[in-house]
Amino acid sequence: MRTHILYTGGTLGMVSTPDGLAPGADLTGWLNQLLSGTELAGTFDILSFEHLIDSANATPDDWRRIVDDLWQYRDDADSFIVLHGTDTLAYTSAALSYALTGFGKPVVVTGAQYSLGVVGTDAAPNVTGALRAATSGRVNGVAVFFGHKLLRGNRVTKVSSWAFNGFDSPAVPVLARTGAPWQWVDNESTGCGWLDPAPYQRHDVLVVDVSPGISARRLRAAFDPLPEAVILRSFGVGNIPSDEPGLVDAILDVISAGTPVVVASQCMHADVQLGKYQSSHALTEGGAISAHDMTLEALYAKLIFLLSQGIRGEQLGRWIETDIAGEINV
Repeated sequence: MRTHILYTGGTLGMVSTPDGLAPGADLTGWLNQLLSGTELAGTFDILSFEHLIDSANATPDDWRRIVDDLWQYRDDADSFIVLHGTDTLAYTSAALSYALTGFGKPVVVTGAQYSLGVVGTDAAPNVTGALRAATSGRVNGVAVFFGHKLLRGNRVTKVSSWAFNGFDSPAVPVLARTGAPWQWVDNESTGCGWLDPAPYQRHDVLVVDVSPGISARRLRAAFDPLPEAVILRSFGVGNIPSDEPGLVDAILDVISAGTPVVVASQCMHADVQLGKYQSSHALTEGGAISAHDMTLEALYAKLIFLLSQGIRGEQLGRWIETDIAGEINV
């Protein structure tokens, strides 16, 4: 079994320089030494992006580059690993899940909090764990391996900037935990898929957090000029400060102007239920869309994906609430 490993950038493959951490580690030599004498020795190829990404700078253009690379080598390997910086790893893994529903081979995304040359780094267990997962024959679609856990790629969120257990999937159980042997959980959800998706493009999606005391004037300023879509991160199950003068009207005016507003929750564990409380009733009547239990990363990537497919208007709202790749429970 051959595994294609794509290194896109990130802390994992950096080395110390007089100017701080910078790309330059010998990934192939390091992994060859790590796997020497094991059943996985010599079963992989590593390709690095010519222009490595600090994941804080990643954009949908980079999602497209990764998708293109995976398709280019699809027939040359049985499984695939994407090495990525942790800052936006959850956005990228979600984006890959929508674009690769027809890929047919496992893709596991991982990274590290420490570079591979640091004593005690998490790079070795994360990469070898990703290899074990990708070659297990039990992964469908896109997954994330991090901190001894295998997680669904469009259900993860980064929960710590320093802990080795830096990612979690708040809405669904893990796919597997490492151990002797690994403990696998049967909770796959594949969704309806997407036939022959168009490439990712950049789109203007605005993310706004409501806060106690936010004014209609401030919100209207954020909406000017109108974006292509809005993610409104609300309280609880979709509640907003509805008693704030003009605030609801500011949101409904955006919807009336043709910009979809998707209401998500600021809570890590939440299922948005518009209209359950009076404070969100007007949003329901006005045509706001529920994010249900999607993470912010999965929702943002999904909006970019749908806009890149040319989906607009009421059709966009229907697709937001449709399970494409296991990203949502409706």
